[in-house]
Amino acid sequence: MSDFIFRINPYIVLGSYSISRIGSQVLEWGTRFMVIIDPFLNEAKLAKQIMESLNDRKVEGFLFADIAEGPTSKNIERALDLARDSHVHGIIAIGGEKAIQTGRAVAAFFNEIHNFYNFIDGALPNTTPIPCICVPTTYRTIYTFTSEIPIIDSRSNQLKFLKVQKSVCKLILIDPNLMLSLTANQKATLSLELIGIAIEAYLSQKASFFSDMLVEKGLELLSYALDGSPSLDITTPEEVLLTQAGCMLSLAAASSSPGLTTLLSLSIYSRYKKGKSLISSILIPYEIDDAVKFKLAKIEKLSHIIRACPNDVTGETAGRALSDYVRQKIAKERLPTRLKDLDLTIEQLSLPVEDIKEINLINNLPRSMTTDDLFDFIKLAY
Repeated sequence: MSDFIFRINPYIVLGSYSISRIGSQVLEWGTRFMVIIDPFLNEAKLAKQIMESLNDRKVEGFLFADIAEGPTSKNIERALDLARDSHVHGIIAIGGEKAIQTGRAVAAFFNEIHNFYNFIDGALPNTTPIPCICVPTTYRTIYTFTSEIPIIDSRSNQLKFLKVQKSVCKLILIDPNLMLSLTANQKATLSLELIGIAIEAYLSQKASFFSDMLVEKGLELLSYALDGSPSLDITTPEEVLLTQAGCMLSLAAASSSPGLTTLLSLSIYSRYKKGKSLISSILIPYEIDDAVKFKLAKIEKLSHIIRACPNDVTGETAGRALSDYVRQKIAKERLPTRLKDLDLTIEQLSLPVEDIKEINLINNLPRSMTTDDLFDFIKLAY
């Protein structure tokens, strides 16, 4: 066994109404911030609440919400130019993956003098980043805990991963109340995506006793949120359970590795702007069916933790129960069950498969997979 070395980064604050204290939290890193926010949040009361909290603490801030297309290189360049011209001390990123990854990229490359596309093509940053404070409004925040940023290369619509400094994100502030505005459909797809994240982190070749511990506890909390507690002792509200589970499972994936479903959903989203969580929910049952063939003991354990089957059910029956559990959740919420339901052709889906084959993270999958293996997987889910 290799040495276990762990240093948690960033500082995590998880609690109801923690967003109301953001003005005092950010003072440690400066008094002038660019607030990168999802467009729909900019139109809601949240943007006003954030700015009031900053102004009350004499912190200057201005909003940037031009990220409708996602964390594209074009949007990041635009945000970088504005941040540099405004001489900000740091970035506050509020929202889902669009805002969080855009904000992290701006903070990471703020002091760089080279063209941004040099870094997309593989160059590494060699300057100190400015602080980034992340405020997620969805349950999963995998890459916030890593030194990688998934973005979309505007030149090709390909998924690319930027390598950045480990000290980019200084604070992640997780407020369960920010999740209350999610629709039932969004909650369902995000919860299913969390199940996929848990499975991938558990089965990855980079899994450790630490990531396994986080997966097992995080999945237990997720099961309480989805199906209720088996006892009356746990009265934690659903949104708090979901944020706690999401935080633990995101940490697990960051200390282990995301897997096939995460990479494919990111790549398909980059190419065709289909919902990442929705794509994940379609792929997860097929990923479980595949894992049963070579990681049965671990799949069986996860099946018991999430209460997909009784503890006396073992072997392949327990494995099938886990994939059936996910399919039942999909059916209950009337979500798409096939990739073809997203108005994509099998020919179109061949491009995202080729894209992820070029990503180093593919080496962390539970088993070696060629491009043909990846495409066969896509065909099963099509």
